[in-house]
Amino acid sequence: MAGNPRRRRGRPAVATPVSAGHSTGHGRLRGVTVTDSTFLRACRGEPVPHTPVWFMRQAGRSLPEYRKAREGIAMLDSCMRPELVTEITLQPVRRHGVDAAVYFSDIVVPLKAIGVDLDIKPGVGPVVAQPIRTRADLARLRPLEPDDVAYVTEAIGMVTAELGPTPLVGFAGAPFTLASYLVEGGPSRNHEHTKALMYGDPELWADLLDRLAVITSTFLAVQIEAGASAVQLFDSWVGALAPADYRRSVMPASARVFDSVAGYGVPRIHFGVGTGELLGLLGEAGADVVGVDWRVPLDEAARRVGPGKALQGNLDPAVLFAPPHAVEEQARRVLDAASGLPGHIFNLGHGVLPDTDPDALTRLVAYVHEQTAR
Repeated sequence: MAGNPRRRRGRPAVATPVSAGHSTGHGRLRGVTVTDSTFLRACRGEPVPHTPVWFMRQAGRSLPEYRKAREGIAMLDSCMRPELVTEITLQPVRRHGVDAAVYFSDIVVPLKAIGVDLDIKPGVGPVVAQPIRTRADLARLRPLEPDDVAYVTEAIGMVTAELGPTPLVGFAGAPFTLASYLVEGGPSRNHEHTKALMYGDPELWADLLDRLAVITSTFLAVQIEAGASAVQLFDSWVGALAPADYRRSVMPASARVFDSVAGYGVPRIHFGVGTGELLGLLGEAGADVVGVDWRVPLDEAARRVGPGKALQGNLDPAVLFAPPHAVEEQARRVLDAASGLPGHIFNLGHGVLPDTDPDALTRLVAYVHEQTAR
């Protein structure tokens, strides 16, 4: 699938529109288009009026309105309800005035859509009923068809109709992280089954990642064609690998995903946790923007990634539990480290923690905008 993204407009959501001329806290102007948005300009390394801000997991657990909207609804069920997805996706844009929305979903949605028996257990995460550890198990991973996730197409059409000039970030799980969930049967601290398969049967491992790369590529293409303006590939667990193992056993599949959506011309973001030693390889895999967790200062991250890539990050999410003056001090350190970079999107070094005070996020957005106004 290639070519220009096709905008699809669905039924309007019940939410208050966030459109050109509708203030969300930092002076969006009439006539601004998504392409001209601060976020997309920063992704492309172009001059911006201020450093754009969005947060991983901004659409979710820290917001009381999110908890109210999802009350009594299981996580995966909520991802399949376009009206609910629209409302949840828009909530942080209204509340915080962030420069981009992130589509409300989960990285295991495409696996559920192709029939994998899994569920998201509260307090645990995705749990797979029958882990994939043999060649015979691969038969359970059929290709994803767009019709399998028709609710995603509908929801993104509704969301983008409401967002106006605010970009929407789509996302998917990277092949390694999806493989880890499938092989381990759920979250893992040591990834022992995953690594045992990777080292012990490299041919089966490569075939597994190839299948997941195809599934992930389709899932991202569906989001882009429905109206997403950028996409992020989450490789949440890849920091468990040494660089040589990443280059040999993981990077080819991730590169295949990035290559598959290159023709759309939307920015592609690559993010993993604990990936300080992998930053150069993450960029080499094909991303336009490399996400950086809080462990590596952005100026050092830029050196490791090399020229030609924008960076995203990287305030420690735990900092938001400190008093406002301390949050501003740490945010200032991030901005100073990013000073002079050709492109910087301010974000956390991982997702928003569930008990974060939403007002701390709102204040942080305002602070970054004010401190970087040009």
